[in-house]
Amino acid sequence: MTFRPLPARSPAALLREAKPLQGLLNQAERLDHLQRLVDSQLQPAAREHCKVASWRDGGLLLIITDGHWATRLRYQQRRLLRQLQTFREFAELNRILFKVQPPQGPSARQGRTVSLSDTAADSIRESAEHISDPRLRAALERLASHRKPSDS
Repeated sequence: MTFRPLPARSPAALLREAKPLQGLLNQAERLDHLQRLVDSQLQPAAREHCKVASWRDGGLLLIITDGHWATRLRYQQRRLLRQLQTFREFAELNRILFKVQPPQGPSARQGRTVSLSDTAADSIRESAEHISDPRLRAALERLASHRKPSDS
């Protein structure tokens, strides 16, 4: 009994036939359209910090990248609400909610590397030789191994 993979189909054919995928695609296109409408009413500097998360039951949920921009947009909330209500898509809009959510990605701490001078590394290594706790000694030796590469 051998495994025979199904023949490959084009993405367009998959989207036409698969109901869950079609629903996801429609939702993504709807949110993209709403995002463009919201962007048209925001100042250019605020656009990259504000994303449409959902629109239902008269409430628009906007995800803001940091508290600074959330505060600025809250001050402009009434103006933004009135301007968005002029669009047919937002005719039923009666409230705008802001949620602060920092962008997902590697944190600054993960990219940071520790490098020690030769003197500091030798001092830590020497201290580790006199430590009786094996876990602490191993930790100090690992720390001492972060010596700066010498410029020879």
